Amino acid sequence: MSLPRALGAVVGRELRLAARAPAEAAQPLLFYALVVALFPLGVAPNEPSLPVYAPALVWIAALLASLMTLERVFRNDYEDGSLEQLALAPLPLPLSVLAKLAAHWLLGGLPLVLAAPLLAAGLGLDAAAGRALTLALLLGTPTLVLLGGFAAALTVGLPRAGVLLPILVLPMLSPVLIFGAGAARAAAQGLDPTAPLYFLAALLALSLTLVPFAAAAALRNALEG
Repeated sequence: MSLPRALGAVVGRELRLAARAPAEAAQPLLFYALVVALFPLGVAPNEPSLPVYAPALVWIAALLASLMTLERVFRNDYEDGSLEQLALAPLPLPLSVLAKLAAHWLLGGLPLVLAAPLLAAGLGLDAAAGRALTLALLLGTPTLVLLGGFAAALTVGLPRAGVLLPILVLPMLSPVLIFGAGAARAAAQGLDPTAPLYFLAALLALSLTLVPFAAAAALRNALEG
């Protein structure tokens, strides 16, 4: 089997598994939309400072939504033996990890990006800030998934990783949150958001380069433990 077909097979398997539990797959998007939609109800009507805090609100909601399904990225495969089959397959394990995380982003990250313009408009952000926020999420959410996947690989062999996982992953995700919200905030102030967007792109490139190998090593360690 060629490399593209092998990668497509891993992605397709993840998408088929998610299609069997659509309600579970929709939970991050629903949580994300509810948090952003309910926040304005807790402030005064026509609150002038709402657009100022809107980028941080959207990004925090996206980060928390990304954490909701992290533990299940590798754990189900670890428990049913599928992870051992992936490790023994001709496709190198780092590429299998990358394919699984790509599918996870398609299911959980891409919907957050697509919903961002509507939520940004609802929070009073202007068009320029909304575009910067959407582009920042497009660059940043894959990094959230990659770094979160690495943390999930580190804890896959632990019986109770629910509390440990956020503790491990949140410090790694802080730069993404800072630069992501900073890009939209700069655009809202009439400044050029290019610099924070470049930082997000650099973090994404670094994560794409290193995380699949680091996560594969963590998974092999869990399988041998």
